[in-house]
Order: sequence, then C-alpha cells, then structure tokens
Amino acid sequence: MVHRRELHGRPVGFGIQGDLYGNAMTWWDHDTGSVWSQPLGEAILGPLRGERLELLASTLTTWDAWQATYPETLALDVPGWATGFRLNDMAVVVDLGAETVAYGYPALRRAGVVNDVVAALEIAVVVDPEDPDRWVVFSRRLDDSVVVLKTTPEGLVDTVSGTVFDATVGTGRSGSLSGQALDRLPAFTMFPEDYAALFPDGRTWP
Repeated sequence: MVHRRELHGRPVGFGIQGDLYGNAMTWWDHDTGSVWSQPLGEAILGPLRGERLELLASTLTTWDAWQATYPETLALDVPGWATGFRLNDMAVVVDLGAETVAYGYPALRRAGVVNDVVAALEIAVVVDPEDPDRWVVFSRRLDDSVVVLKTTPEGLVDTVSGTVFDATVGTGRSGSLSGQALDRLPAFTMFPEDYAALFPDGRTWP
C-alpha cells in the first residue's frame, strides 16, 4: 500500500517502529515519535494519535507487465527475493473512509470482476484476465454514466455500452466510451483474520 507522506501540508518522515499492530507493520514519525499503523495509515500512539494519511492508488505486478504498460519507467535496481505470501490466502481491501470492504482473493479470482458500491461510490474490483495475480480497483463512474463490467478475453466489457476497457489501466479501447478512462482507486491486500481485527466494522464480500 502507498500513503501520501504529507500531513496538513507538511511532509512527514517515517521510520520502521518495529512492533506489530494487528499483525501488521508500524512506523514512527521523526517529528513527534508518534506510532502509526501501516494498513490504517493512522497514528495510534503519541501526539498525533488519530491523524490519518491519505491512501493512494497503487498496484503490485511484475516488472515485465509494468514495462509493457509504462515503457518509459525508471526503477531502482536492487536485489530481490521471492515473497512468502500467497495471494490466494489474502483479501483485497477497499477502504474509502466511510466504509471498508474486503474481497477474498480466491472468490475474486473466480468472479473475474466484482461490481459493488462502497461508501456510495460504484466500484469494480478486477482480476486481470491475462494475469490472475494482478488486480486493480476502478471507479465505475464516467461523467453522468455508471458502467457495469465483466471480464472477457478482449478485456473489460461494459455490459451497458459495449465499450471494451483495458483491464490494467482502465482506458476505453473500443466502443462509445473509447478514449475515456476509469479512475483507479486505492486498495491493498491483507490477511482476512487481520482485516477482521483492524476493521471490525468492515464488510466482507460476498
């Protein structure tokens, strides 16, 4: 997950605090020493307790897939290692402030796309039909219309207009909405049991 490192217009410097909260990482900020929960993006101890950072849209994908979409990208080349996490053991979490929903990945993968409403906003949680380990969350609102999406071998298809959208970046490739782009929304993955602990009032799909 990615948060905007800014609070009330000022940049904030963070370090790894070391303890776990809800089985997830915590940070400390250099200015006040407050302790922050990574998945909540919220200060849980210290002078800034209750303050929250803005969650930004991000994705987890392969370098090859990223370069295919964004060929001009520059990246820091550092040694890496295989992760011990399995996506099938996790859930995609959409936290829009007023409402939080978790989508278990096995069910999400079977569905291909879930059209839902979270915090009064029409959204779609999408598994890329070309790469079942790649997912993205889009707003389904386009100006005055709302798309209803399904996955096909050609991409994401709006069942209302017939427009085909790119499943990675959300741009309309053909049809009446061609050239328009669905807005990407912030979301992240976490284990379902940790979600239940950190978001006790959250909803779980289905």
